[in-house]
Amino acid sequence: MPEEAGFSIDCAFPGGNIVLERSEGADVFVHQDLRDTAGDWFYWCFRVRGAQGRTLRFHFTKSNVIGVRGPAVSLDAGHSWQWLGTDGVDGQSFTYAFGADAENVRFSFGMPYQESNLRAFTQRHRGAAGLIVEPHCTSRKGRQVERLRAGCLDRAPAHRVLLGCRHHCCEMMASYAVEGIMEQVLSDTPEGNWLREYVEFLVLPFADKDGVEDGDQGKNREPRDHGRDYAGTSLYPETGALRDYVPVWSEDRLRAALDLHCPAIRGPHNEVIYLVGSQEQIVWREQSRFSQILEAVQQGPLRHSAKDNLPFGQAWNKAKNYSKGKGMKSWAQELPGVKLASGIELPYANAAGGEVNQETARLFGHDLARALRAYLGG
Repeated sequence: MPEEAGFSIDCAFPGGNIVLERSEGADVFVHQDLRDTAGDWFYWCFRVRGAQGRTLRFHFTKSNVIGVRGPAVSLDAGHSWQWLGTDGVDGQSFTYAFGADAENVRFSFGMPYQESNLRAFTQRHRGAAGLIVEPHCTSRKGRQVERLRAGCLDRAPAHRVLLGCRHHCCEMMASYAVEGIMEQVLSDTPEGNWLREYVEFLVLPFADKDGVEDGDQGKNREPRDHGRDYAGTSLYPETGALRDYVPVWSEDRLRAALDLHCPAIRGPHNEVIYLVGSQEQIVWREQSRFSQILEAVQQGPLRHSAKDNLPFGQAWNKAKNYSKGKGMKSWAQELPGVKLASGIELPYANAAGGEVNQETARLFGHDLARALRAYLGG
């Protein structure tokens, strides 16, 4: 940003993503960085410094990448976020009035969840019985990739559950739900106590660690993205290491595998929580059963309805969409002992009228843990 503008815009922090084109007075023109993404996608996250007391208009020049609750804003360097709402949104632009003390403000399409968030979670539960953080692999850019094991760790459990997340690295709201599942597993509640007694969870929180930290889109990455990397020889260390580790770890006790995602930017089916139906009827029956259990036991503000699930062959869930490879759920449903394998789509901002944010997404994770307990026989 030119010095005479009096403020600066950048994305030089974990998860940052923006291309600054120009500024004309109070109007700033930007677009999302697509890098190695095939086609268009909508993730962006940038920082504005030195704009105290000013009102600026941010114009996205390539496509409409503002979600249904407007942008998310953080005044504390990305620790906490809130939706701005749509009052200041006009098509592909939004307006923001910077307070007198707003020296450092971040804006994003969603509410980013980075390695620092995971580190804060594990620090809060440091020393807790039933949680181990261990190295999974080294990413292609040399980052250490974590995996978590939680629940029944001191003996062979009755059941094992695999949780995957961020196969498309921009889908950050799913990370808060995974954190919520782990909160419930570690909690002193009937659900937590039962899960720690009978179930071991294996969690891959960042299936695309480099993309998460670099602020990539991840979806439709060329030549194929992490969410299609479970066929043939894996391109990425994270997915390859999972494919090697899980069959040994499971010991034929793996009963459920859930891969958490976020859907597209807007539209009726992108504003509900749904399971992605398998083309295998026996798996689809188990998905439907789990969905009905989730609908019955849920207590949080984000409501799931089994009628919103997406059967194979409908909308985008068709064979041609999987032509570039195989996803985690399709790979997992072929492993010995697995009954339930499913992708779960949690919207970025609006779920059947309920606001998706950091806290409500965690509470949805609590509901998923309750449903897993009931599904596994607790």
